[in-house]
Amino acid sequence: MAKNSVDRAATRWLGQSLNDLEPAERRVIESAVSQTTIARDVNQSVVDASSFGDRVADSIARVGGSWSFILGFLTFLALWVLANTILLSQEAFDPYPFIFLNLVLSMVAALQAPIIMMSQNRSAERDRIDAGHDYEINLKAEIEILALHEKVDALRQVENARMEATLATILDRLTALERHLAKDGAAS
Repeated sequence: MAKNSVDRAATRWLGQSLNDLEPAERRVIESAVSQTTIARDVNQSVVDASSFGDRVADSIARVGGSWSFILGFLTFLALWVLANTILLSQEAFDPYPFIFLNLVLSMVAALQAPIIMMSQNRSAERDRIDAGHDYEINLKAEIEILALHEKVDALRQVENARMEATLATILDRLTALERHLAKDGAAS
C-alpha cells in the first residue's frame, strides 16, 4: 500500500497527517486503506503474554473468590472450633480464644491478598487492552462509514449529472418539437 494513499486517507478522514497520528490510529488507517480486518482475539494475546506466575495468581484468585472456597473455609473454621471446644475439650491443641487459628487465618490473608491484587492488576491490564482494541474497532467503523458516505455522495453526483444531461436532452427535444409544431400550425 502506498504511503501517499494512507497519508491522504488520514488527512481526509481524521484531519491529521499520518505522522501526527497515534500508533493505534495509524493501524486503523492502514487497515482501512488496505481493506483488511483489524479485529483480533485480545484474550489470546493476553494469555500468550502471561507468565507461569501470572497464571498461578489468576487460578488462586479464581478459587479464592469462589463460593466453594468460602463455604469450604467456613466448614474448616467450624470443624476447628468444634474440635477444640467439644471433641478435644481436655487436650485441645488450640483452646479458646483460638490463637493458633488466628495465626493461620492471618497467614492465609497475608499470602492471598497480594496474589489476588496481582490478578486484579492483570485483569485491569486486560481491560485496558480491550478498551484500546474497542477504540480501534470503533474508529475503523467510523472511517468505513465516512468512506461509504463519500462513495454514495460520488454516486449521487454522477446520477445528478446524468439526470441534468437527460433533462437537457428532453428540453432540447421539447423545444424542437414546439418549433416544429409552430411551423406546422403556421403553415396550415
